[in-house]
Amino acid sequence: MKITRSGSNASQPGPEDYFTGKVRLDPLFTAEDPGRTSGAHVTFEPGARTAWHTHPAGQTLIVTFGRGRVRREGGPVEEISQGDVVWFPAGEKHWHGASPETAMSHIAIQESIDGTPVTWMEKVSDKDYNGV
Repeated sequence: MKITRSGSNASQPGPEDYFTGKVRLDPLFTAEDPGRTSGAHVTFEPGARTAWHTHPAGQTLIVTFGRGRVRREGGPVEEISQGDVVWFPAGEKHWHGASPETAMSHIAIQESIDGTPVTWMEKVSDKDYNGV
């Protein structure tokens, strides 16, 4: 058994290469071998969002606060809010973030394949963020 105490993992800003706007990452857990799952609590200020990305084994988001937006490649912008759970299948290109007026936090859970949990791509344009 392993207990990770609340606040024992330092908060960090979302790297500018992978995020637009103000984003805070709070690591929650990383599984030890042979496990492959990791999780983080991610907070997006209004208008902040990830870059386009994929996950080799998919990703689950559990919205814990506020209102946000998600979009998969080729699909519409979808509104999400506290209590919603979002699943992105393996390899599906997508992004997620806060709504323009309201912050949003979610728990992000994903698995690593061959040591890689995510493949980052280009930043999301304002046009894509606004669903134009």
